[in-house]
Amino acid sequence: MFDEKGILFVLSGPSGVGKGTVRQKLFEQDTNLKYSISMTTRQKRPGEVDGVDYFYKTETEFKNLIKQNQLLEYAQYVNNYYGTPRSYVEQQLAQGNDVFLEIEVQGALQVKDNFPDGVYIFLFPPSLDELKNRIINRGTESNTLVLNRLKEAKKEIDMMSAYDYVVVNDQVDRAVTKVQSIIQSEHCKRARIEKQYKKIMEDELNAGTFD
Repeated sequence: MFDEKGILFVLSGPSGVGKGTVRQKLFEQDTNLKYSISMTTRQKRPGEVDGVDYFYKTETEFKNLIKQNQLLEYAQYVNNYYGTPRSYVEQQLAQGNDVFLEIEVQGALQVKDNFPDGVYIFLFPPSLDELKNRIINRGTESNTLVLNRLKEAKKEIDMMSAYDYVVVNDQVDRAVTKVQSIIQSEHCKRARIEKQYKKIMEDELNAGTFD
């Protein structure tokens, strides 16, 4: 039996490009995707559920997981740690589920170092002017912060070569359709199917069940 494993898809791009919006729309249309649940040391907020919103750990537990290489990526924000647990991702993939991770660029590059078999998608703004407008329209950024984010975005765009695909987010629905096409095409890739087929053949020959 051809038991296909899942694929890790990583959506990344500069701040303000619309990663969260694209991911939310994608999940509304594709219920088979599993969202990569992050791990954190911050306190659980009212209504949050462990294993649904986050995996909650103490700082000592989190640091031990770092030492054991059990995180695909991690970072520290405002005295709390956040990261992507390797065990959850690998468990879902082994069950045949595709796992989708939406993350900023530095985190995505960490994941690629730890999980090179993933598929890395860079969400690209139609233009830097459009990216600037999106950041300004949030209404939460000062002029200085907008400028700093744009400078950082230029640096992140220069890292595009580390990704497998680039999707321009000029319209959300169009971007989602392109991401869906990437997911479908990756499952049809010759190299991916051939690797799994050879493993099945080898297992059957070793078991003596091949006719």
